[in-house]
Amino acid sequence: MSDVLEDSDVDSSGKQQAAQKSTWVSIAVNIALTVSQVFAGIWSGSQGLIADGIHSLADLVSDFVVLLANQHSGKDADADHHYGHQRYETAASLFLGLSLLVVGVGMLLKAGERIIEPVFAGPIPITALYVALGSLITKELLFRYMLSIAKRVRSSMLVANAWHARADAASSLVVSVGIVGALFGYPILDAVGALIVGLMVAKTGAQFSWDSLNDLMDRAASKEEHQQILEIITSTPGVQGCHDLRTRKMGDMILVDVHIEVDANATVRVGHDIAFMAANRVTELMPVLNVMTHIDPI
Repeated sequence: MSDVLEDSDVDSSGKQQAAQKSTWVSIAVNIALTVSQVFAGIWSGSQGLIADGIHSLADLVSDFVVLLANQHSGKDADADHHYGHQRYETAASLFLGLSLLVVGVGMLLKAGERIIEPVFAGPIPITALYVALGSLITKELLFRYMLSIAKRVRSSMLVANAWHARADAASSLVVSVGIVGALFGYPILDAVGALIVGLMVAKTGAQFSWDSLNDLMDRAASKEEHQQILEIITSTPGVQGCHDLRTRKMGDMILVDVHIEVDANATVRVGHDIAFMAANRVTELMPVLNVMTHIDPI
């Protein structure tokens, strides 16, 4: 998921505050939508609206998972976690990805049932369409807002939660299409739309789950990040080269191991200072948590 994240100058404290703010906004929106969708669904007799309201209610669970992970991932290193708690974010991203996958599969199964055994409901008031469209617009705006913050603070967990909002917008779109279809006498459009959106949601959830699982298994940084780290190290004064550069993800941060080549005639202190400078430059210019260096005389 690193390919969707942009460079960020936000520190860990600012990142945590931004994540809390965007998540609380999402919680407030989901509460408002849940109440409006469920009540409008009951009043109009629209099962789609009621289901969409329950979907919004389920997203509250994801929001609170994000808040919990955000709170723990910002903790400093301790005796049991020498590299900090960054992987709380990766675990939360995995949970969010799996929940997206479950939602998508559920939409596919429900759409399949409606196509095989169509259910022709009674007339639905046009007010239900207005509520569904309002939910669609609100969720799309929430998605764009959360995604912009996620990119700014480089948080894959927030990206995953933003796509949860996009999945809800897709769900509201399906409900809107279904209501329009019912109004014009073509209820089968609801099932077809649900099938298409279900595939999109399931694909997104599977991608996030796979990426998060790979990060938990110490996946290396991207090729672009690897090259940038290499260039920063080799451009450090006193560094004559480097080899065995290895990286692994720690949440949205990177751990680096590298062998740095220095002049064989340099003193131990000089070699240490060169490696120290190279490591500091990497952590200042890249989202790198720690650089482990080994000095090789050339």
